[in-house]
Amino acid sequence: MPLKGASIFDYCERTGAAFWAEPLNAVTNAAFIVAAIAGIATIARLPARERSFWHMFFVADFIAIGIGSFLFHTMPGKGTELADTGPIGLFMLTYLVYALRRFAGAPRFITAAAIAGFIGAMAIAFNVQCWDGRVGFLLENVPAGARARCLNGSLGYGPAFAAMLLIGGFLTYRRHKAAPLMLAATAAFAVSLTLRSLDQQLCGHWIVLGHRMGTHFLWHLFNSLTLFLLLLAGIRHGGRLEVLPPRPKAKPPVYAVR
Repeated sequence: MPLKGASIFDYCERTGAAFWAEPLNAVTNAAFIVAAIAGIATIARLPARERSFWHMFFVADFIAIGIGSFLFHTMPGKGTELADTGPIGLFMLTYLVYALRRFAGAPRFITAAAIAGFIGAMAIAFNVQCWDGRVGFLLENVPAGARARCLNGSLGYGPAFAAMLLIGGFLTYRRHKAAPLMLAATAAFAVSLTLRSLDQQLCGHWIVLGHRMGTHFLWHLFNSLTLFLLLLAGIRHGGRLEVLPPRPKAKPPVYAVR
């Protein structure tokens, strides 16, 4: 059953409870399926010994993300909300483990501690609320209906962006071959988060043929690009610790004696 109240109108494009009330937000979930197909095609070109269970797991999760998000943007409800957020959360946790173990070579204890910290940070970030310039966990004297998720809920993904940025920086420092793809994915995710945050603010400015579009559909497109770049990093450089050789030291100048 669809959610009642303001929760069904979290996105600019939705103006009613109809199945196709969010056509762009719904259709653009096909981008996750395209990312999965592109991933399968890339994996198929690998020698059999270089294919990994993780590669196919991530591809399957892309498909689950696309289907779950489509269901939520056509039939918003508690069940479809879980179908939307569940695969995304699963990807964030499993890819963080994958990146720490395969790229950074972190031991299990460090990886477990990082996952615990990440889960805690996500729980805090998603519970921060905003109202009239105020930010906090408990907004006194503010009616519950007047409170909102900060940055249209995008603040909750801040820990994921921070983790990507830190890992990308570490891999760059170590001159790991996966660093360029990790940084490219981080940049795409930064654009994605910005567009997600501006959905309501730009709502009145994105109108085509009388239909208000918002920017949430662009979050889907840039998110699918982010996920594919992360998958590509795993396919190309996740089999072993690949570190570029150190830069050669500059030779001291040789002066001729006259």
